[in-house]
Formats: sequence, structure tokens, C-alpha cells
Amino acid sequence: MRKITAMILPVLLVAGVVFAQEKAVEQTPKTPEKMPEKAPVKNPFVEVKTNMGTFYLEVFQNETPIHAKNFLSKVDAGKYDSLTFHRIVPGFVIQGGDPTGTGSGSMGPERLPDEKSPYPEVRGTVAMARSAAGASNCQFYINLKDNLGLDKQGFSAFAKVVQGMDVVDKIAKVKTGPNDRPLEPVVMLKVRRVDKLPVATTETK
Repeated sequence: MRKITAMILPVLLVAGVVFAQEKAVEQTPKTPEKMPEKAPVKNPFVEVKTNMGTFYLEVFQNETPIHAKNFLSKVDAGKYDSLTFHRIVPGFVIQGGDPTGTGSGSMGPERLPDEKSPYPEVRGTVAMARSAAGASNCQFYINLKDNLGLDKQGFSAFAKVVQGMDVVDKIAKVKTGPNDRPLEPVVMLKVRRVDKLPVATTETK
């Protein structure tokens, strides 16, 4: 009997160790799998068709979401259709998007909050006009040259002309009168989103 007991005890001890190891494995918490990061949504393109030609913008919705969303919401609602570029300053900017065409109009009482852009105010970039009260909710301008001094004044580049800068330069040559107002209307006939850029027929500078 003692021999049988002596033989059984080691077996039970081994089984107990194995059971304990299995229990420990079962109780070990699983490391949660890391969720893959979502890739940023591709920045949209906007077609600006004017009575002097058509140009295209890339809107930086990933980099400047507040100002980009404001602009795109008005594009999607057709609020820029038939408005003008009411201010032309050669060698500086062209400015449009005012529903009154006077430079003092707005599309609501609110002003946009300041938003830091990773893009400097270089030729072809687009930003909202602003005053001491803050950024306009509708009026925007296009830089005709590098205007890096604007970066220190709270302006935020939320888009850039990626095709048709020659059209913007053509608009910049329109003769102006008092308050930099063009003597002949420069009209945005249609402003809309497009899926892709057309094949360029002229070089974008």
C-alpha cells in the first residue's frame, strides 16, 4: 500500500503543477489589439468658374478644419455663385465673396475663430479676410505674391490655387477705381466641388 501511495503522490503533484500553470495562463489578461489609425480624408478640390476663366483650389480641410469647413459649406450651398471679386490690388491680392459686393457685407453676424495654418501666406494661397473683429465668414482673398507679413497678423491660409493661376493673374489686371473696385465686374459664375482636376492646358505658376 505504501508503494502504491508513493507512486501516486508524484503523479498528483505533477498534475497539480500543470493545472496551476494552465490556470495562470487562463487568468493572464490579453493585450488589447491596437486599432489602426484612420488615414486623413483627401483634401477636396473646388472649381471657381468666372467670367474671365476658371481656376481650381485645393481646400486644406485636414490642416485648417474650421476655416475650410466654413468655406466648403458655403460652396455646397451655392452661396458664392454670381458674387464678385470686389477688390483688386495688383501685386497684393484679389478679394471676393461679399454678398453685397461692397467689402462690408457678411453672411451672418458671427466671425470665424482664429485658426493657425501650417501653410505660409505665399502666392496662390487663399485665406479669409479679417478686421479687428476677427475673420470674415464669407469674404476670402487670393495672394498674388508671397505676403508672409500676413502670417503674423492672424490670417490663416486654408486653400491654394492648384490650377489656373494664370486666370487669377488675368483678373488682377482689371482696371480699378476708388477703393480698389474693378471698373468691370469680375463674377464668380459657379463655385462647386469637383472630384478631380481637369487636364491642365496651361502651366500653373
